Amino acid sequence: MKLILLGAPGAGKGTQAEVICEKFNIPAISTGNILREAIKNGTEMGLKAKSYIDNGNLVPDEVVIGIIKDRLAEDDCKNGFILDGFPRTIPQAEALDSMNIGIDCALSIEVADEKIMQRLSGRRVCLTCGATYHVDYKKPAKEGICNNCGAELVQRNDDKPETIADRLAVYHSQTEPLKDYYKKAGKLITVEGQEEVKDTTRLVLAALEF
Repeated sequence: MKLILLGAPGAGKGTQAEVICEKFNIPAISTGNILREAIKNGTEMGLKAKSYIDNGNLVPDEVVIGIIKDRLAEDDCKNGFILDGFPRTIPQAEALDSMNIGIDCALSIEVADEKIMQRLSGRRVCLTCGATYHVDYKKPAKEGICNNCGAELVQRNDDKPETIADRLAVYHSQTEPLKDYYKKAGKLITVEGQEEVKDTTRLVLAALEF
């Protein structure tokens, strides 16, 4: 199965990617991870990406596409893969189509902006041991203090409401149009994200039985 995962930041794509990987025995390919791997391995495209990152610039499409193309040519992708974080835009989707790799479907996990804001802005992390909590769903025994090590819990900059709002705005303007793109191609599958992760997982696996 060759699958693209779509969904706004905070929609729970990463968790579902892990489940799908295990179910179908295929690799999950995250743009951020393979960029870091390509840079670490010193590949031609990795070195190009590093030059942009070192100068504080965004890695341009042609470099990201080149790195994706190299990754999809590896042996572990022969039986399929999950793309998470690529494509992000219509031009990237068109570049992916030009590789003639035959995407089977694009799975979009739908979660309302208000719910995403609640999920992400309520998250608190311990910078000492890495434990995570939530002000509504997973409260520590003592407010603001990690159960594991007693260190103070903090809200990461990525989880601040203004940052989340910016990320959602970028998603809606640049990435959400991909739903129409894949719908026109007859490859879009949508799943409504549920309160419980296991319920979303059940719907995702049912949707992929095609």
